[in-house]
Amino acid sequence: MNVTAPAIGRFGPTIRIAALAMLLVAGGCDRIWPGKADKNLPAIADVRAIYRANGLDKGQITYNGNVVEIRGTQAPDQLRRGGSLWARVGPWIYLLTPGTRKVFQDFAGIAAVRVITTAGRKEIARATLRNGALSDVLWRRTLNILGHALQEGTQSPVRLQELAEWGERYGEYKYSADHVPQ
Repeated sequence: MNVTAPAIGRFGPTIRIAALAMLLVAGGCDRIWPGKADKNLPAIADVRAIYRANGLDKGQITYNGNVVEIRGTQAPDQLRRGGSLWARVGPWIYLLTPGTRKVFQDFAGIAAVRVITTAGRKEIARATLRNGALSDVLWRRTLNILGHALQEGTQSPVRLQELAEWGERYGEYKYSADHVPQ
């Protein structure tokens, strides 16, 4: 007595449709899992052009492996007046930008973007955002928080605080103990 043969025959079309659907999904894996896409790094000039087009015309932009590194400066008097809040928010202003989002969208081979802020020769802070750390919805919220911080931060420091906390929530960071007490 063969019990399994009728069961396979009865579900055969369903299994074939499911297998076909899995093949179609697997063909688009680079869209589902960005890590499956092209891992080649673009020319650094292409990355710089994206940041320049999105308003970051200051700062040195280089590669450290497959991580884009942006070195920016903070004015020492800004740090004196703004204290630890300005030291904390500094890297996030460079990092949580439309430029970073576009770099991640266009170049799957870039694993992360790191920003290092300095005052003179002294490192103030560093922050890293990994590719894929923010969904499209979170990117929209990020850019909204950034916009408020840039427009209202001087008059309303709570906006700068929100940006720093948002960045700390989704990124990795390290602040100089001289400027941000641990």
